[in-house]
Amino acid sequence: QVQLVESGGGVVEAGGSLKLSCVVSGRTISNYSMDWFRRPPGKEREWVAQISRSGGVTHYADSVKGRFTISRDVAKNTVYLQMNNLKPEDTAVYYCNARHVGTRREYWGQGTQVTVSS
Repeated sequence: QVQLVESGGGVVEAGGSLKLSCVVSGRTISNYSMDWFRRPPGKEREWVAQISRSGGVTHYADSVKGRFTISRDVAKNTVYLQMNNLKPEDTAVYYCNARHVGTRREYWGQGTQVTVSS
């Protein structure tokens, strides 16, 4: 069974930084495409960033491009989201998602709250 556990959320002032972590257990992330999503208060869940199975390709939502960086450490089976120059509109619960590149089966973490004060 694959389990994802996010951490690193918190309260930060606008312009500040946070680094989220997603520790994966049960399977190696080398076989998964990894994504970060977020759900702002009162809104639908939205996609934030993706890192490929190889780790060599990343994609970002326009709203975070240039401010957020997704990365991974295969040895630690962990995916990260470095968030810089945070804005109040980045306030959301952030979720980690793993999708197997063969079966397309998905797994989700429980989420971590990020609050950016103005």
